[in-house]
Amino acid sequence: MNIDFNLFMNDVVRQARQEIVTAGYAELTTPEEVEQTLTKEGTTLVMVNSVCGCAGGIARPAAAHALHYDKRPDQLVTVFAGQDKEATEKARGYFTGFPPSSPSFALLKDGKLVTMIERHEIEGHEPMAVVSKLQQAFEQHCDEV
Repeated sequence: MNIDFNLFMNDVVRQARQEIVTAGYAELTTPEEVEQTLTKEGTTLVMVNSVCGCAGGIARPAAAHALHYDKRPDQLVTVFAGQDKEATEKARGYFTGFPPSSPSFALLKDGKLVTMIERHEIEGHEPMAVVSKLQQAFEQHCDEV
């Protein structure tokens, strides 16, 4: 059986993008979109997406389930590490004090980072543990919906 690796990866990426968009997150694919979005007033949750197993098995499900809560960010957005490189680099510029990490979550308030959930807090953990971390951040920094 001959599998075209590029076609396979394109399908994996497409599915990973679709999963997070279906959950309610807007894709930011250019540095300009990142800057316009992350500088807005209010709270913004940025999910740094990737094709790794912990993104698909833990981070994206947690990103979707965390939204079932009384308090939520004003904006839900995602950048895709390894795919939309310039947009991801621009977003990471807002995550001061943290090394690049994917998957990861950053919560910003009025354009300033207030909390970060890095890969080491996702990989090897149960999705519900990540949901709990996200909801704790929502509780502390977000308004009721």
